[in-house]
Amino acid sequence: MVTTAGSDIRGVFFDIDGTLTSFVTHIVPDSTIESLRRLQAKGIKVFICSGRAPSHMTVVLDMIPIRFDGIVGLNGQYCCDDDGFLAKEPLEADDVTAITAWLDAHPNVVANYCESDYVYFNQVTETMRATWRQLGRTAPKVFIDDPHTRPLTHETFQISPYIGPDEQAEITSRCRNVQGVRWHPDFVDLIPADGGKPVGIRKFMDHYGWTRDQIMAFGDGGNDTTMLAFAGIGVAMGNATEEPKQAADWVTDDVDHDGVLNALRHFGVLD
Repeated sequence: MVTTAGSDIRGVFFDIDGTLTSFVTHIVPDSTIESLRRLQAKGIKVFICSGRAPSHMTVVLDMIPIRFDGIVGLNGQYCCDDDGFLAKEPLEADDVTAITAWLDAHPNVVANYCESDYVYFNQVTETMRATWRQLGRTAPKVFIDDPHTRPLTHETFQISPYIGPDEQAEITSRCRNVQGVRWHPDFVDLIPADGGKPVGIRKFMDHYGWTRDQIMAFGDGGNDTTMLAFAGIGVAMGNATEEPKQAADWVTDDVDHDGVLNALRHFGVLD
């Protein structure tokens, strides 16, 4: 982990669920929106860095009256901005087939398949509905589709089955290039083994010529752990789970108590 003074920060990367948005109110706090505005006014670029697909971010981005400078989506597998920058790494076709075959053999397991602009489930179960209810107004619309046919003609960047760690290990052992990352205990995001949020962040670092000590990142879930360890300044929200807290340089207040703004002030990025 690298630490640095906040005066040289050039880009700040934010997870969405539990970081920008509250699991209590399901909105983005006013202090966070004001922080984003002030960062951009200082010439500091702000980015989304989420496990969500870009198409699943709209419901949240519509709450925030600013234009983000870029998106690291799908746990680092799809990076883009409004100016034409694009860097992506889908799952390998053989690995998608292997995961789908495992799901066929376990017909009670629900999973979603993420493309860049479309996310669909293989089925709907009560476990999946319970997770979606936790997202409240930030929950995206649910689509059902056939995971045997769509991956033949569309890139799949992430598959998220509702399984535990033992089943996760079983699936990844059958794949050539897959790892699992979690932000919720009920499901795992399966992505390329050489991917992850730090890989996506580095795409923008290379694009702008930044170094690690010019990057700040905020997160709260297990899939944020490597991001917080990678960034020059990694901040875990007060409502974060233990793993990202251990990886972070600092643990701030929770989302609903001005956690983002307080951390930016703590490190001197904002006054």
